[in-house]
Amino acid sequence: MYAEKPYAESGGLISYGPNVSDMFRRTADFADKILRGAKPADLPVEQPNTFELVVNLKTARALGLTIPETLIATADEVIE
Repeated sequence: MYAEKPYAESGGLISYGPNVSDMFRRTADFADKILRGAKPADLPVEQPNTFELVVNLKTARALGLTIPETLIATADEVIE
């Protein structure tokens, strides 16, 4: 179980965590606001609101595991 998608893409069984691309976009928005004169202390603290579930069925087969269909159906990406 990993927190970032690249680990599942590289052979990990499952990853579930914040969408890293979305976090970088939000970081750029904050940097833009600060460079335009906003005070960092005045900006709200944000938490990730977009999460990704990636299931690697190739790894599951290699480990002899059966992934429930409900988990596969809810996954954002399934690696065959």
